[in-house]
Amino acid sequence: MKVLLLGGNGQLGTHLRYTLSPLQGEVVVATRTGDQDTLACDINDSSALRALLRAQRPHLVINAAAYTSVDKAETEAEHAFAINGEVPGIIGGTVAAWNGAVVHYSTDYVFDGHARTPYAEFDVTAPLGVYGASKLAGEQALASSGADYLIIRTAWVYSLHGRNFLTTMLRLASERSLLRVVDDQQGTPTSARFLAHATAHIANVWMAKSNRRKLSGVYHLTNDGNTTWCRFTRAIMEEAIALGRLERTPAIEAISTSDYPTPAQRPLYSVLSCARIKQAFCLDIPSWQDELHTVLAETS
Repeated sequence: MKVLLLGGNGQLGTHLRYTLSPLQGEVVVATRTGDQDTLACDINDSSALRALLRAQRPHLVINAAAYTSVDKAETEAEHAFAINGEVPGIIGGTVAAWNGAVVHYSTDYVFDGHARTPYAEFDVTAPLGVYGASKLAGEQALASSGADYLIIRTAWVYSLHGRNFLTTMLRLASERSLLRVVDDQQGTPTSARFLAHATAHIANVWMAKSNRRKLSGVYHLTNDGNTTWCRFTRAIMEEAIALGRLERTPAIEAISTSDYPTPAQRPLYSVLSCARIKQAFCLDIPSWQDELHTVLAETS
């Protein structure tokens, strides 16, 4: 099996480069600029993207490339839709010519947050902002492309690589004596490490199926449980102190979303039910608390 990973230098792609390597066959990694270990592919250039896909003819494409700036998307809608909304359809439409398959990632922000129980895959979508709308457009484009596909909706992704909530909180903890963090948005922190390991397992199982098309569709995948950004921050600080990553903990003040206005509106509740993916792929999912400990302990 030949696998092409797009977005190999991103938060998730960095982890996928390692978790995909044990798979039988060849793993080709593409990044925006390329280097000695990767191919260059700017997904903003649809012609270059199609050319890469046709040259490589992968059995499976894992698309970890995305526009991820939730707030900037409000003023960069065209750019967000070009990457998040159009590229998945281009990938699917191209690889369908040789019966290729696609794994693509989406977001909890396709929902409006009015629910009070975890969202299932077939619940009504109603994104509140441009970012969520662009990701939903990408889901629809891939689903109608003719390729076999898995769309994995996830949430609150973090790691020790790049800029994300975890690295930001660790940095701010060393710079400030007080952190004011939103405490009325509920979701599930999900590590890129876990997502990458789960993706490798899912891809291996899926591609070995003679009836893989029957498994095509949308799946939810996060760590287990839920929390708020404020409680997640407190957990980060507790683990970081215990593991020697921080010498002191700043005071943490819980605030409401209205106290911290942002250009993009976020859902107040975006917990995802992962029952479908657990059953389909026999997947074990650790709690967000256990996974946070694993991430911080691995390189502490």
